[in-house]
Amino acid sequence: MSILDDIIDDTRDLVQRRKQETPVSELKQRPFYDEREPLSLVEALKERGMSFIAEIKKASPSKGTLRDHFDPADIAQQYAQHDAAAISVLTEPLHFQGSIEHMAWIRAHVPDTPLLRKDFIVDPYQLVEARAVGADAVLLIATALDPGRLSELHAAATELGLSCLVEVYSLDDLDKIDWDQVNVLGVNNRDLTTFEVNLERSLRIFERVPAHVGRVAESGLSDPETLVRLREAGVNGVLIGEHFMRAEAPGKALSELRADAKKIAAQRAG
Repeated sequence: MSILDDIIDDTRDLVQRRKQETPVSELKQRPFYDEREPLSLVEALKERGMSFIAEIKKASPSKGTLRDHFDPADIAQQYAQHDAAAISVLTEPLHFQGSIEHMAWIRAHVPDTPLLRKDFIVDPYQLVEARAVGADAVLLIATALDPGRLSELHAAATELGLSCLVEVYSLDDLDKIDWDQVNVLGVNNRDLTTFEVNLERSLRIFERVPAHVGRVAESGLSDPETLVRLREAGVNGVLIGEHFMRAEAPGKALSELRADAKKIAAQRAG
């Protein structure tokens, strides 16, 4: 079994426990669920140039703990102050040391930036849960879902007003996608079996994506020249976590990476 299989199995067990602890009826009574309209991830990715989805995560299965001093709300405020198009919050607890409560803390401190719940969504309950803690969007991993389930979860998220970032790992995953439904696609550059990053494979996948669909590159990104290359290939946004999490000031690291990429792009154009 791959690490993804292990995480999905653990997630299914967690969801069953959460359903018993906090039923849907209780989630729907929370202020974030009832009193605010979610922000649009699609609109956030339409800004000129490369859009940055800056990620908040304490650890990963491949790299271990990324940040010892971990204050999700403070990091989110830094990202917002440095003009992140959106903020991705890793909420999976067992393999990434995340928490669904982190999303609620961040929402309370960052009201105007779209928040993406990055987790392993396998059940509609998790979508209601996301809305209840102030998320604006959710990640749906095509690799982990059959086509029917992927479509069902996407429709359920849309019904709740949540945007969806559908993530793929291979060309085969594209066969699961309903392009009339999906409007933002992420390609994960990391092989979940070897953990190697392969940008060439990702670019080949993006070549098969319809023109109307937003493109987001994910994982293993820290080099400004790579970001310029992605932008030249038609990629609209990048999701970056580890590079920022290892920086002393994540927000400053975001601004510096953006500035370096803009400088390289201007040199190439001029």
